[in-house]
Amino acid sequence: MEIGETISLAFCIPFVGMLLSIAIFPLIAGEWWERNRKYMVIIWSLLFLIPFAARYSFGLMSETLLDIVINDYVPFIILLFGLFCVAGNISIKGNFTGSPKANFMLLLVGTLLSGWIGTTGSSMVMIRPLIRANSWRKRKSHTVIFFIFLVSNIGGCLTPVGDPPLLMGFMREVPFFWSLRLFPIMILNMAILLVVYFIFDMKAYRKDIAEGLAPEILTGSSNKIKIEGIHNIIFLIMIVGAVILSGVLSHIPFFAGSVHIFGEVSLAWSTIIELVIILIAAYLSMKTTKKEVRVSNHFSWGAIQEVAVLFIGIFITMEPALLFLEAHGTQLGLTQPWQMFWATGALSSFLDNTPTYLVFLTTAGTLGATSGIVTAVGTIAPIMLMAISCGAVFMGANTYIGNAPNFMVRSIAERDGIKMPSFFGYMAWSVTFLIPVFIIDMLIFFL
Repeated sequence: MEIGETISLAFCIPFVGMLLSIAIFPLIAGEWWERNRKYMVIIWSLLFLIPFAARYSFGLMSETLLDIVINDYVPFIILLFGLFCVAGNISIKGNFTGSPKANFMLLLVGTLLSGWIGTTGSSMVMIRPLIRANSWRKRKSHTVIFFIFLVSNIGGCLTPVGDPPLLMGFMREVPFFWSLRLFPIMILNMAILLVVYFIFDMKAYRKDIAEGLAPEILTGSSNKIKIEGIHNIIFLIMIVGAVILSGVLSHIPFFAGSVHIFGEVSLAWSTIIELVIILIAAYLSMKTTKKEVRVSNHFSWGAIQEVAVLFIGIFITMEPALLFLEAHGTQLGLTQPWQMFWATGALSSFLDNTPTYLVFLTTAGTLGATSGIVTAVGTIAPIMLMAISCGAVFMGANTYIGNAPNFMVRSIAERDGIKMPSFFGYMAWSVTFLIPVFIIDMLIFFL
């Protein structure tokens, strides 16, 4: 019998505790949390692992933990690390004044870029010029919030490179360019959010100007955009290519094998090749780029370190929830596109959106569609696949932990002195501005 069929939801308590720690401790004991968050990660992880070992055996616990680390966490953090390094060596400069119009354009470009270099890559490339442009402004946290909504999430729906859930779909025989069908939905969401942002930012901008704040315009400066470290685009392409290559190689018999690690745990050769290429790209990027570029970007390792520490705890403690969903996903009675949209999205807001997407993709494959997209998990009606894809990609924006770039962008912004809302404070923004947009999506596309 599968573990998910017998596991109690009580095993999810450490995951809830992990989320509450991330939400509450930075508010009530910020400095203490900075020093001790790694210990909290260890404590909550052990509070899941020890009872799990007692219930199912130490060997099964060890195998489960190793599988989480080797096949989930390591590929996840290496991809983020590679993109973080390469993007940190690209400095986009220009006479960006932090005006509503300039911010609007930066958000627009970043959102469109996300579908082709990934939400993490686009976020890391675009967040620093956005922060520099608004360095003189007092009211700017809302700009970073809408950046997370658009660049770090919604823009990633166009290709499998854009967001990991779609890549998993591609690896399960969903056609590579199928996700371009989501373009009308993305454009609608982008248009609504950018218009709302522009109105909101215009009001904030006028208040900043009324208080005597103004950007520093350097003598002789122009509006010409200058990119330092532009050769790093090669390494960015290497990383994107490695991600695509991994999906392609997994279907070629010669590369379909894996390296045995322990018990039932193994690492696919296609994944190994992907990770090696990413690390090589990161190494070459750091070696071939002048330190001055990173200084100009205020580059530091703090953001990636914070993500690395917190997400290992999140990956470990959310495992029982994923096991439960894998076993019971087909019993949830989700037969309509709008149900799949909200179910996938709600869980993607708190769980890793990649396994959540796979759970509901598999569920959709069991519904008996006679025509549609033929995948490795069965034939899926196009509208159902659209609903699952949009839910997984879009609603990762609902919380800081819904998608890894969210946390990285927040960390970079805070290290540059921008006061970002708390975990629940950010959710207040997402409920206010995103949920109405998602209701519109449901009414127009998924009913």
